[in-house]
Amino acid sequence: MISVVVPLHNEARSLALLHDELRAALEPLGRPWEAVFVDDGSTDGTFGALTRLHATEPNVRVVRLRRNFGKSAALAAGFAQADGEIVVTLDGDGQDDPSEIPRLLAKLDEGYDLVSGWKARRRDPLRRRALSRVFNRVTSWMSGIRLHDLNCGLKAYRAEVVQGLRIYGELHRFIPVLAHYRGYRIAELPVNHRPREHGRSRYGLERYLRGFLDLMTVSFIGRYRHRPLHLFGGLGLLLGILGTATLVYLTAVKLAGHAIGQRPLLTLGVLLVVVGLQFFSLGLISEMITSQHEERSGTKERSELHVEEILS
Repeated sequence: MISVVVPLHNEARSLALLHDELRAALEPLGRPWEAVFVDDGSTDGTFGALTRLHATEPNVRVVRLRRNFGKSAALAAGFAQADGEIVVTLDGDGQDDPSEIPRLLAKLDEGYDLVSGWKARRRDPLRRRALSRVFNRVTSWMSGIRLHDLNCGLKAYRAEVVQGLRIYGELHRFIPVLAHYRGYRIAELPVNHRPREHGRSRYGLERYLRGFLDLMTVSFIGRYRHRPLHLFGGLGLLLGILGTATLVYLTAVKLAGHAIGQRPLLTLGVLLVVVGLQFFSLGLISEMITSQHEERSGTKERSELHVEEILS
């Protein structure tokens, strides 16, 4: 079973064509498939169009959110309703080409757990392309995963990947990063990107600014969730060493007969030592909280996050 999850927000005009394109792309594969459309608080009649489509197509499922919660919430709702062993996502604005889905599935069959589309030739304005290029490069550098395009909505997953992810806020754009931190195999495939025919883009500069903040969250969760002392303790030790070195230098100056009571360097040295101790203490407290959480979660649940295969 292949489940295609499509988040929608005011996409009534492109809905019928999108479903026809999905049918044309998936029926030749000879595999059962379903389309899970998620109406993310549309106000233009999208839900009415989905209701009519659901009445005529047995493999169409519709999820309606109470209001516009954002793409992450829409994808999470769609993942929860998807029954397929393979889950495909694409945007409902018509820019993602459904005819690329068989190529993504073929790449997935090579042993990957997630295949992300790469809009190598984007049909978007220059400003948006430039911002996206900077965002993708910074994300790749900070996360350690080498992908050209994390914002592409066209992706294929094994069901276990999306079932184990909690996405909220703006974290949908970092699904490959979250999956990478969990040990899943990631691949990227160039896909066709089409110009927008209906509606307008809802992504502005503020989305990218929020995205950089979310990137810091994802990086922290992925790298230091189970070892927070490595981050806070490392910062504490660094600041403590700098502060101690500063105070040792001032002690030597004092022993040489010079006054140090009015020197700003004294205040800086004391401040570095105190802040370093605070960071180190914060790391120890975080380790205690993490340890208690791990014990409550249970050994089996923790091990299942990392075990790939068991032969018995």
